[in-house]
Amino acid sequence: DVQLQASGGGLVQPGGSLRLSCAASRFIFGEYAIGWFRQAPGKEREEVACINTGDSLTDYEDSVKGRFTVSKDNAENTVYLQMNDLKPEDTAVYFCAAVKGWCVYHYDNKIYTKPLSSYAHWGQGTLVTVSS
Repeated sequence: DVQLQASGGGLVQPGGSLRLSCAASRFIFGEYAIGWFRQAPGKEREEVACINTGDSLTDYEDSVKGRFTVSKDNAENTVYLQMNDLKPEDTAVYFCAAVKGWCVYHYDNKIYTKPLSSYAHWGQGTLVTVSS
């Protein structure tokens, strides 16, 4: 089984930065991909970004492209979400989750991603609040 621990949330002013961490209980790189999701009050959970831990291919939701960066540290069994230029609309509980194999691949000039329902292992959420 895979257990995930998300951390790094907090209160930040608009334009500020935070780095979230998702630590896995065992080595999963190459076996699972990791996705970052968020859920704001009254809204559905949405994917923010994901990374294939094997080939390091990444995918981002349009509203965070150019501001958020997902990366991995094999030695630490940890995936990070660097969030820059944060906006009030980024306020949400952020979750990391693991899906078997890949989360994104490119084929024939198209991008394929796995849906939220494919992610079988979830960490607890970490709250990010962007407010002045």
